[in-house]
Amino acid sequence: MNRRNVQSSNIASIGYDSQKQILEVEFHQGSIYRYYDVPEIVYNGLMSATSHGQYLNLYIIKAGYRNTKVL
Repeated sequence: MNRRNVQSSNIASIGYDSQKQILEVEFHQGSIYRYYDVPEIVYNGLMSATSHGQYLNLYIIKAGYRNTKVL
């Protein structure tokens, strides 16, 4: 999955597969997580958020999307 670099103190890059609705987030410390069944509107909100980290925490992590650590 191709990821786009973002300006964030915690997140290095973000990718999204719209067909599978998989969000992939790479953190600066090197770990990569995949979040499943994430609607495209949520991905778009993440990409346009003033703070990618706060949006990820509030609308993806705390929302309870199933996830796995890839790396």
